[in-house]
Amino acid sequence: MTRLQVDPASPDMTVLEQAAQVIRGGGVIALPTDTLYGLAADPFRTNAVAHVFAAKGRSAGRGLPLIAADMSQIEASLGRLPPIGARLAQAFWPGPLTLLIVAPPTLPVEVTGGTGRVGIRVPAHAVARTLCFACGIPLTATSANLSDERPTSDPDEVERALRDRIDLLLDAGRTTGGAPSTIVDVTGSTPQLVRTGAIAWDDLLACVDRR
Repeated sequence: MTRLQVDPASPDMTVLEQAAQVIRGGGVIALPTDTLYGLAADPFRTNAVAHVFAAKGRSAGRGLPLIAADMSQIEASLGRLPPIGARLAQAFWPGPLTLLIVAPPTLPVEVTGGTGRVGIRVPAHAVARTLCFACGIPLTATSANLSDERPTSDPDEVERALRDRIDLLLDAGRTTGGAPSTIVDVTGSTPQLVRTGAIAWDDLLACVDRR
């Protein structure tokens, strides 16, 4: 595993281009987000998705959440958000809100966990967003830990756990940590809370109720 230092506020594009090359080759990297460190790979390549599951030591069956550079990248790769999702995205992105949407047929079934749905968000972290921009597609962002260990905000812990399992670690120092992203299913006529997290459910409902 290669470990590269990167400025969390103003990442060097030369460094991020190295990371993008790894991802284009089907590799897996660890990167910082606005909550914890995650594992990034190309979600449209079955071999790269398999590499993510192998790195975590986890069997397939649970979907992989995605991150994107911005709304336009999501629309280009996954399709337009439903109206409720677009309203929540406008209010809370970039930030720790994952929206569960209908997955396009271009995504391997392993990414959706067989549900036909995929979680997506735009993180409030320059490294994560800029890497998505450099790759030109959304990336996986499942937590960078073994399946039986806790997610971490510490790049040293990522290296300890995954050094022989991933190709590259983008080290931007400790992330803010705290609660993971809140997950909301927006595939139906009303939003459904899937996982509590950094954004309170009441705040999300208040946003939806505002017309």
